Amino acid sequence: MSDSNDDGPPGETPIQRALRLKQAALAARPKPPRGGRFQREQANRIAAGSSKPWNS
Repeated sequence: MSDSNDDGPPGETPIQRALRLKQAALAARPKPPRGGRFQREQANRIAAGSSKPWNS
């Protein structure tokens, strides 16, 4: 069941290998843009509960 071309550490369990591969896949995903107009738009959004006056 072990792959001969896997570059993981020796003694790594299948669960540890799956977690390492999952984290590598998540790290490879494109990141949202930082700074500039996008960040200003995010900061200017209305607060989560302020549009529901009955919750206050």
